[in-house]
Amino acid sequence: MASKFGLAGGIPERRVRPIWDAIDSRQFKNALKHSTALLAKYPTSPYALALKAVILERMGKSDDALSVSLNAKDLLYKNDSNLMDDLTLSTLQIVFQRLDHLDLATNCYDHACGKFPNNLELMMGLFNCHVREYSFVKQQQTAIKMYKLVGEERFLLWAVCSIQLQVLCGNGGEKLLFLAEGLLKKHVASHSLHEPEALIVYISILEQQAKYGDALEMLSKLGSLLMIEVDKLRMQGRLLARQGDFAAASKIYEKILQLSSDDWECFLHYLSCLLEDESSWCNGATDDPIHPKKIVDCKLLHLTDEEFDSRILDASNFVQKLQADTSNNFLRCPYLGNLEIERQKLLYGKNNDDELIESLMQYFSRFGHLACFTSDVEKFLLVLSPDKKTKFLEKLRGNSRSLSTEPIKALGQSITLLKIQELIGNMYKLPVVELESSAVQMLEMYLKNLPLSKDLDLQESMHGEELLSMACNVLVQLFCRTRNFGYFMEAIMVLEFGLTIRRYVWQYKILLVHLYSHLGALSLAYEWYKALDGKNILMETVSHHILPQMLVSPLWMDLNNLLIDYLKFMDEHFRESADLTFLAYRHRNYSKVIEFVQFKERLQHSNQYLMARVESPILQLKQNADNIEEEESVLESLKSGIHFLELSKEIGSKSLTFNEDWQSRPWWTPTPEKNYLLGPFEGISYCPKENLVEEREANVRRVVERKSLLPRMIYLSIQSASASLKENLKVNGSMSDKNISSELKHLLGQYAKMLGFSLSDAIEVAMGVSKGQKSLEIFGADMIDWLNFAVFFNAWNLNSHEVVQPNVDGSGPCTWDIVNSLLKKCILERIGSMESHICCPQSDLPSLVQLVTEPLAWHNLVMQCCVRSSLPSGKKKKKSGSTDQSPLSHRVRDSIQSICGLVEEVAKWLKHHINRSEDENLDIILSSVRRNGQDEGPGQIFQILETSNASINETQLGDRISQALKSWSPVSVARKIITGQRTVLDKFLGICESKIKSLQALQHQMAQV
Repeated sequence: MASKFGLAGGIPERRVRPIWDAIDSRQFKNALKHSTALLAKYPTSPYALALKAVILERMGKSDDALSVSLNAKDLLYKNDSNLMDDLTLSTLQIVFQRLDHLDLATNCYDHACGKFPNNLELMMGLFNCHVREYSFVKQQQTAIKMYKLVGEERFLLWAVCSIQLQVLCGNGGEKLLFLAEGLLKKHVASHSLHEPEALIVYISILEQQAKYGDALEMLSKLGSLLMIEVDKLRMQGRLLARQGDFAAASKIYEKILQLSSDDWECFLHYLSCLLEDESSWCNGATDDPIHPKKIVDCKLLHLTDEEFDSRILDASNFVQKLQADTSNNFLRCPYLGNLEIERQKLLYGKNNDDELIESLMQYFSRFGHLACFTSDVEKFLLVLSPDKKTKFLEKLRGNSRSLSTEPIKALGQSITLLKIQELIGNMYKLPVVELESSAVQMLEMYLKNLPLSKDLDLQESMHGEELLSMACNVLVQLFCRTRNFGYFMEAIMVLEFGLTIRRYVWQYKILLVHLYSHLGALSLAYEWYKALDGKNILMETVSHHILPQMLVSPLWMDLNNLLIDYLKFMDEHFRESADLTFLAYRHRNYSKVIEFVQFKERLQHSNQYLMARVESPILQLKQNADNIEEEESVLESLKSGIHFLELSKEIGSKSLTFNEDWQSRPWWTPTPEKNYLLGPFEGISYCPKENLVEEREANVRRVVERKSLLPRMIYLSIQSASASLKENLKVNGSMSDKNISSELKHLLGQYAKMLGFSLSDAIEVAMGVSKGQKSLEIFGADMIDWLNFAVFFNAWNLNSHEVVQPNVDGSGPCTWDIVNSLLKKCILERIGSMESHICCPQSDLPSLVQLVTEPLAWHNLVMQCCVRSSLPSGKKKKKSGSTDQSPLSHRVRDSIQSICGLVEEVAKWLKHHINRSEDENLDIILSSVRRNGQDEGPGQIFQILETSNASINETQLGDRISQALKSWSPVSVARKIITGQRTVLDKFLGICESKIKSLQALQHQMAQV
């Protein structure tokens, strides 16, 4: 082969190196020049062609790159000489991979391996191709061939990992594990094992088959391969516990704790083994790191009282020994161990609440100043009754008189006291006056302790930062209880103040994202979301804070950027994931192989990824809905919506993952579907972060199922409307027209079923609401879907030759009237329900935006098609009895006029709010946060913030904090809010004006018919 002579396809390296140097420095024109010269000298060289294909692909000439790559591939297949080296193949693989033609790269390697069956380099290249395609079976087969060829341990483990992946991520049955075990057992018998990762893989194979005894035997035999003693002991303890030998397992965990006394997870395993709690070791007891379960119950009914007492005593003695042996005062595990023992005694009925409370008090005296104290004790508070929780809080308050003399510790203990009050849920029971006082106390405490942070770097967290988040939570709760807008505005002011002092506090930014979203200043919310600077995987875990609001907003450019960035990250990760996986194989890190593949699978099944893939084309359809030609071009690029139709059918059986970090969401909106600010007040100031995945999953499936029908239904509606006025249309229509009508009717039936009705019943409901016989409330949260249904029903009815028109007997409105009436009712109701846009958060604005940009936009498309079809083509004169005399033409004309007037009403409402003077809006905001001599209501917080920079001691505060305080201006925040709301309204007005222009153009065209 050519590689034997140090050549690439017979080309000396000195001729190739300048090309690669030019590619690496992105001088593609120069690289292409060198490549052309090289091809002139070596016109039949596959490697020279492959190099040219790389350059063309980097230049964005994908079609040319593919054509050249295919030529190189053909030359490889035709050439019977030895010029088929891995460098040529890997270069082609780069191009095919970037062009999404991995199968062609695999075919090349497959062909090469067929010609040179004993070439290990080519077989590794083929294995790499199968890794990129996630073809686990072929990975296994290729790895076995390599193992048989050279007998190396690594290739056996590649095969075993491929088998594990078939079981964990593919459709492979557990019998495959027996095959993997057999391969490893045979190898160990003849060659033993020489790598730590090999032993870990072997034990995991045995563990997956519940062969714990065999795994322990193998660990005993080859455990010396594991260099870290604690890792070996953890594995041994886990295997013993799963085997049911709890006594031996507890001894092992004791050893681990003696070596690493702050290992809290290890202590929980130790105690569960001591108490023979099997629930910790069942196969289903896996922790979800994103949505951790909070287990507060424990059943140890199989232990007698004497056994329980004896083992708990052993645990207590061991904990006391750990405490005595620990010289580090910052280690919490030995002291948390005491709390866990008291919790177990309480659950078993061997203790009373007071002893657990006493242990909690002792833990507070030692660690109460730490920010983690509240999360540490949350698990233990859950087993206390509400009265006992209140008793614990009262004891903490009593203990507050003897706080630490160190200012930082005293501040930490004071914050802990407030956080415990918030955690146990007593906050919502307080009178409004006391809640106000609590918020004031938090803000004053923050300001008083600012000097403690004067020497900290800007990137470091300041002392007491949690106080402003907590004050915000209290103020939002006051808004919920009183519906006084001033409290809501003060919550925003507090956070903006905190970010003026230090702009890196991500908790403040997330709270502002949600507050500004609710206020209708979504442009500000998006700015603060961008300030989070979430990159890579954070785009998956954090985007839930803004994406749902953006999807129903008029900020289309920002939404498009958000979707593009997110989808780009996901697609790039899927491409790079295979590289990481193969790298893990090469570096013999087999546990990472499994981890990378499982992580990729988790992302690929992400509910957000699915939503983004559906919402991105719908956004394109919204953006182009005012121009029928552009809309048809978008639909053509979407293959007329057929792909999304398939997605709608698959969504019911598709497994979804939820990677969102719910813990970071504010208490008032634990999921995007829940928002307690909309009322009524439910008496909560702290929402337990329970696992809400099931409810979220049902909603996601429902939304995706409906929305994935939209592109196809829009396409069919356009076709139906276009056919309705064709001059050559006969009574029965052509076959293609029948197919359009039949498919659209079928999809309407599906859509109606998703709304909970049969097609005929859904039609009856839509008619009833349009005529005023039924209330709009029957639509519920599905109002947009109902109007979409009405629009598509009207489009189907235009070209349907079934006698199903509601006015067939002359007694009811036609389908055009139904759509016009429904749009008018819904839009005017939304406009009427919204008061002053500044004074009150606008929950109806997103639905108004949706009404205009979805059902009304689709209806406009239908009208555009009808108008286009009614216009005479070319210079052909209209015949007598032309289209303008038909009832349909009159209905289209009336509908255009009605919808145009409706959008003009929306535009008029928007202009009224946009044109209101800034000073008037400013007065509205500031008057809501000033008491003006009143003893009750908001104003205290604002007054403190307004005067916070009145007397600044630069010596105490330091230059950075002093300058930040001087720059603080509550009035500037109010002006920013006004600008933010106007930005949203301006964007919406632009959308409305575009639609008015489109509708007026239709009116002009209809006048010429």
